[in-house]
Amino acid sequence: MNIPNDTLMDTNKKIREPISALGDGELPEADVELAVAALQEPGGREAWDLYHRIGDVLRAQPVPDLSPGFSARLAGRLADEPMPVKRVVAGDATEAAAVPVLSNPASS
Repeated sequence: MNIPNDTLMDTNKKIREPISALGDGELPEADVELAVAALQEPGGREAWDLYHRIGDVLRAQPVPDLSPGFSARLAGRLADEPMPVKRVVAGDATEAAAVPVLSNPASS
């Protein structure tokens, strides 16, 4: 059975509208049963989760700006850090005690 795309889109809109209104606290009492029924469907649960994530982003506090030159200072400090080393497995006497991580694993 082929359902026209415009019918599917209209049905999807009819499912999502009461869910959105419920999440916003603006759903008329007469439509609560419809929204609860829509939440029983996978598309309804997805809409509920999506609307809550959107609301979380809209209510999020702005991130403060980083101080001027922060990226350059961080890069400099990271460049000054010693290279990490990979420990050799106990009992492997064919390799040195520590090998730089950046060694070519294909050559070992």
